[in-house]
Amino acid sequence: MRMSYLTDQLQSCFTSVRTLSRGERGTVTLLRHNGSGQWFVLRDYRGSATPYRKLLGISSPHLPQVYEVAEEGGCVLALEEYIPGDTLAAVLTGGHTLPPGEARAVGRQLCQALHVLHSRSIVHRDLKPEHVILCGSRAVLVDLDAARLVHPSPTADTQILGTVGYAAPEQFGLAQSDSRTDLYALGVVLNLMVTGVHPTVRLAPGRLGRVIAKCTMTNPDQRYASAAQLYEYL
Repeated sequence: MRMSYLTDQLQSCFTSVRTLSRGERGTVTLLRHNGSGQWFVLRDYRGSATPYRKLLGISSPHLPQVYEVAEEGGCVLALEEYIPGDTLAAVLTGGHTLPPGEARAVGRQLCQALHVLHSRSIVHRDLKPEHVILCGSRAVLVDLDAARLVHPSPTADTQILGTVGYAAPEQFGLAQSDSRTDLYALGVVLNLMVTGVHPTVRLAPGRLGRVIAKCTMTNPDQRYASAAQLYEYL
């Protein structure tokens, strides 16, 4: 879709409600459709539109529905489903933790979201509590602004992106990120949900701790091979 056409549609059919977030990469705005009153999210950022385009028409309970995408000169607009709820980061504020069973349930749902992405060669690259929305008992992974596609030939990412503490070692120029990169971040998030701290500070006890330890191995080859495999161990 052409950027000018989508911009015209947004101006004529939607009302801006409020800015949800603003950062270095771009802005996220809550919109209301003038006819239906339904709420949507507009992502306006600099980067690649390809990950969002590859999700057009894809329905998953653990990813927001992507409705429209436009790109021009490195600027991207993506219109997607609004997911009501609290971020996992908000739930964990003040050192609050989740019972291991609840943490595993969230982890399994995030594995399902990652399976959809990875099956389309999309690596999220910025999985963290701020990008997980809890809507009742449902966990939804949002924000593909840092996502990239896995390519067969490059040995390293062309741009280093990710959040320190959650980013896998290969995201700092050591190798190309791939699906196992997201499993590293998910391991960190799992540990944070149960213990309130990074696994390098204190690892969750028992079997879950062993799962997290495998997720967060420095060498990607020593991690789980896929989100589907990790799901089975959770």
